[in-house]
Amino acid sequence: MSQTSGDLTFSALREQSHPDCFVCGPANGGGLGLEFRLSHDGAVEACFSCEPVFTGYPGMLHGGIICALLDGAMTNCLFAHGLAAVTVDLNVRFHHPVTVSLPAVVRAWLESGGSPVHRLAAEVVQEGRVVAKGKARFVDKQAMSWFGGNSR
Repeated sequence: MSQTSGDLTFSALREQSHPDCFVCGPANGGGLGLEFRLSHDGAVEACFSCEPVFTGYPGMLHGGIICALLDGAMTNCLFAHGLAAVTVDLNVRFHHPVTVSLPAVVRAWLESGGSPVHRLAAEVVQEGRVVAKGKARFVDKQAMSWFGGNSR
């Protein structure tokens, strides 16, 4: 996929807002290092190798890592739409175990938005089947007093 001006804005916002992010931060050498790409439908997606170091129960990816993947994908979807917001709630449904040592794809899309609240959804797919889904609400950073914005 060639980079468009939207992709450049997406990358710049991610690098400015999240340089040390565990999921996608380019400056975090100990993180997951996911590289999200913007798709033609406005969603974002990234591949994840599901390394054994992230095992929870034997042979299964840890649920906390799955939650981080979903949250990170939704945050990157916001960046792709020129938005910087923080997660205020996240609901995850685990449909099937995520097998370690098999690649997976995490994908996220904007369901509804309007400042200051944005609703997003995401899924993890492995071997062609949806293994986990997440839904979340995000609030614009400037609306959050602990980010230096106005308190509501």
